[in-house]
Amino acid sequence: MYYQLKLVRMAVLMALASSAQIAVAEELKVNANADSSSVAELPEITVQSSKVTPSYQPLTTKTAAKIEAPLRDIPQTVNVIPQALIQDQGAQSLQDALRNVPGIGFSNGDGQRDQVNIRGFSAISDQFVDGIRDDALYFRDLSNVEEIEVLKGPAAVLYGRGSSGGIINRITKKPHSKAEGSLTATVGSYDFYRVEADVNQPLGDAAAFRIIGAKQDSNGFREEDFVKREFIAPSLSLNLSDATKLTLQLEHLDDKRLNDFGVPAINGRPVDVKRKTYYGSSNGEKDDYVQSRMTAGTAVLEHSFNNDVKIRNAFRAYDYDLDRNNTVAVRVLPSTNTVTRRYSTVQRQEDGYFNQTDLTIKAKGLGLEHSLLFGVEIGRQVKDNQNGNFANPGNVNLYDPVLPRSQRTGFTATADTSGISETKGFYAQDLITLSQNWKALVGARYDIFDQEAKNLLNNTKLSRVDKELSPRAGLVYQPNDFVSLYGSYTKSFQPSQENFTLAANNAEIAPEETTNYEVGAKMDFLDGNLSTMISLFRLERTNIKSADPAAPTVLLPVGEQRTDGLELSVAGKLSDGWDVTAGYAYMDAEITDSPSTVTSVFGPAATAQKFAIEGNRPSLTPRHSANVWLSHRFGNGFGLGGGAVFVGDQYASVSNEVKLPGYVRFDASAYYETKHYDVKLTLNNIFDKEYFISAHGGADLYNTFGAPRSALLSLKLKY
Repeated sequence: MYYQLKLVRMAVLMALASSAQIAVAEELKVNANADSSSVAELPEITVQSSKVTPSYQPLTTKTAAKIEAPLRDIPQTVNVIPQALIQDQGAQSLQDALRNVPGIGFSNGDGQRDQVNIRGFSAISDQFVDGIRDDALYFRDLSNVEEIEVLKGPAAVLYGRGSSGGIINRITKKPHSKAEGSLTATVGSYDFYRVEADVNQPLGDAAAFRIIGAKQDSNGFREEDFVKREFIAPSLSLNLSDATKLTLQLEHLDDKRLNDFGVPAINGRPVDVKRKTYYGSSNGEKDDYVQSRMTAGTAVLEHSFNNDVKIRNAFRAYDYDLDRNNTVAVRVLPSTNTVTRRYSTVQRQEDGYFNQTDLTIKAKGLGLEHSLLFGVEIGRQVKDNQNGNFANPGNVNLYDPVLPRSQRTGFTATADTSGISETKGFYAQDLITLSQNWKALVGARYDIFDQEAKNLLNNTKLSRVDKELSPRAGLVYQPNDFVSLYGSYTKSFQPSQENFTLAANNAEIAPEETTNYEVGAKMDFLDGNLSTMISLFRLERTNIKSADPAAPTVLLPVGEQRTDGLELSVAGKLSDGWDVTAGYAYMDAEITDSPSTVTSVFGPAATAQKFAIEGNRPSLTPRHSANVWLSHRFGNGFGLGGGAVFVGDQYASVSNEVKLPGYVRFDASAYYETKHYDVKLTLNNIFDKEYFISAHGGADLYNTFGAPRSALLSLKLKY
């Protein structure tokens, strides 16, 4: 009944939002009709492109400028993962899809969420869906995803706080005018079972309904591992008039899985044990689980005054609950080859909303062409958090742990907080055609970010308000239709309550700031069928909160970190039937200034060594990484795909005490596609490479094995 009430509340919020939007739409319609009486109507002109877009080659972006714009006009790096690539690779998670993006390092996210580093900086709160912030801490489902866009570098100019290394924006599937549907069943290694359904149905000439659902039940290669997931996403599109469209979307996710922190380390490397070795409770499904429930509703109203002036209002409300329980390593004692552990719980409850209104105008003046964007965003989020520890679950052997069952006794609360964040953002942008060969993209956003936090354990309250201006400026030179050279400058800010609740040691500290300088080239080859990109960048973050060595509980805004990098990417069609995507990143990242030290988790706590972090490499930031995927469709329904992922060595945390070795992993797929059904076999880690795909990023004892060789077989029925 509790979650039914939440669904009802979400539906009411959407109804109120859509009612207000419809009222505005009717007013806009009346005004538009009144204005159009004095405007002569021109005959409709239909323009058709002779170029067929290759399946792996994105030509436009919806994220970089918040309007659909050609990628070659954007003076910033944007990586797009299209639906065709997601399907060909058989990606089952956001992490699977993001392997196609150079410059990304993976965090295990406490075993509870999607989390990556981009260009050496954590992107824990830089998740978006259809351009709206989605920073709750959970694993997303791909069944409702049309494509994924990664905008590299600060993006606060349009999206507000955060985004040092970049943002990840999921573009969702929408209702459309064609009746079609599919049912996909997938089975695989480690008792993997998953069913997906996608049905789209037009409702006359002015409406369409779509519903997408997924159910998954699987185990894994790790002891105690399991995933149980249910997802549903209905949506409705209504053409209120020739110029006005309303889209309503609802989604609900229930995800329960083992809260797995991986394996500890010793002697500078993750411990040498079998990949299945687990260090938690002997009954993981009952004791060491994480369950996330996410419900969100979106209402989008779009109105065109004419071909050059459009307005769009998007309202999204969400409700999120987290129940996390885990038994984790906290210290390794080499003298006895034992691991000290802790059994704890985290409970989070969040709800909030965002409302964005964007006005776009195409205009000409003084010999220039302008694509103008004016926007306002307001939002409110309430995030409650309770943490606590149970009685000591006991030590286990480092190399051969015999697991007792963790007991829920002797509970001690360690945190009980409530944080409220309110956002008011005002932004403007102009994509300017200066001449036939020159374009510019300039913009700025002004944010008022109001933060409030309550500590319910000691009845204290903290607050602060940050007011920040985030600029962007870029220049593009296009000597012909196939070459685009650019340079850009972007800036963003990271307030104290960006990720988690304000605390006494950070409430008085102004936001950290990130600046990106970038130059690059985007070039097309093979008659425009193959797109390439090269970029050079310097990314600097300043005023980083650092612990005072003389008083470790006191934070000082004096730290600095920078990444100098080179990125290359290729996407498109080599010839008929041959598609390719590839990328390479070189990142020279360093903590250039910090007084902070970190304490070793190896050996007795009383004699633990301290490490200065200045001069160290940031965690989860490989100096070299690359990816390639090549597919060939033979023309008779059969197709093959294959590729590799290379990741250089990287550190588990800023201590640089534990290093994850580099690796190369090979994957492949084979498929047979017809009008009414598809069959696909996916093979991951073909040569059964043993490697570590991720770590915690903030600690040395939580290192995650990559999966062994595995296979997925799917059958997709279509109409």
